[in-house]
Amino acid sequence: MASLAGVSEDQAPASEVAPVAGPFAALLALQDQDLHASQLRYRLAHLPERAELVDAETRLAAHDAAAAELSRRLGELVTRRDGLELEAEQLTGRIHQIEQRVASGGAASYRDQEAMAGEVATLGRRRGVLEDEELELMEAIEPLESELAQAAEQRQPLAAALEVATERLAAAKAAGEAALTEVEAGRAELVAAVAPALLAEYQRLAPRLDGVAVARLVRGACDGCHLLQPATELDRMRHAPSGSIFHCDQCGRILVPAAREPTAS
Repeated sequence: MASLAGVSEDQAPASEVAPVAGPFAALLALQDQDLHASQLRYRLAHLPERAELVDAETRLAAHDAAAAELSRRLGELVTRRDGLELEAEQLTGRIHQIEQRVASGGAASYRDQEAMAGEVATLGRRRGVLEDEELELMEAIEPLESELAQAAEQRQPLAAALEVATERLAAAKAAGEAALTEVEAGRAELVAAVAPALLAEYQRLAPRLDGVAVARLVRGACDGCHLLQPATELDRMRHAPSGSIFHCDQCGRILVPAAREPTAS
């Protein structure tokens, strides 16, 4: 089977194939142009810069996901710390109120004073527990804050790499599209130069044969699939009028006799 370029690896060297003239020359030129355009479209769809961009996006997304998880964990700890601080402040306020009441003589009896002292002691112990928990949270928060700061610094080169990859892909796409536009610009002229019958057959076969609908006949064999054509078919080609359309017996491509093939004038 012929390659994308329209020439298989073991095709006859160019030096062994004479130029084609007559009605098939324009058809071969059209196929070459269409294959070139197909190659350009393939390259546009598989630009290495596209993979570079995906890689840069993946790296940045993974980094941002990890940073978001750090931020979530930090947020939970900060929320718990703030809650402990608020509760500790409330306890401190309650203790202060009781102490002021005792100092002002608000306790009517020794029993009241004893109850207030017990409440102050209980509240103080609870505040101590809260302060210990808050200290533990602060020790857990500090490394997370440091990691987030480092993550922010590490993000800058990743974001810069993504920007560069985006620009590189845009430039590669622009260059590829410009080349494709240039190649396609001359197609109408080539189409007009091909005989209508040949053009119709080419357009019918090209989609089925990976764009390689035409093959030279070299030393009695199709240069697309390398099948040696039957002797009777070769004899028909030799005696057929110029411009007659023949197909390979195996692959179905349009066969184009090379100059060195004996053909009817």
